[in-house]
Amino acid sequence: MPTVTFVSIDGSRHTADARVGESVMAAAVRNGVPGIIGECGGNASCATCHVYVGEDFMPLVGPPGDLEDDMLDLAVSDRRPTSRLSCQISVTDALNGLAVETPKEQP
Repeated sequence: MPTVTFVSIDGSRHTADARVGESVMAAAVRNGVPGIIGECGGNASCATCHVYVGEDFMPLVGPPGDLEDDMLDLAVSDRRPTSRLSCQISVTDALNGLAVETPKEQP
């Protein structure tokens, strides 16, 4: 089972088991990871699951789609080149060990 590590702004780390095919956001919510709210339930309409993907995983995760790109522009926290909505990242075996940073603020 792949794992995803969520790094909080204070440096604390929360590693969660993630099922292949579920979103990174769903894995976070299911495992009680702080900093991932996911108010819209994964519909890319709120940006409360904004994360910064580790640079080494960006080629595997890929860039945001058009709708996600628009939502990231509305996120409360600063957008970075590695910003993604975790609800739009589907877990695969290749993403085992993925590390994402949660922003300082989520609504």
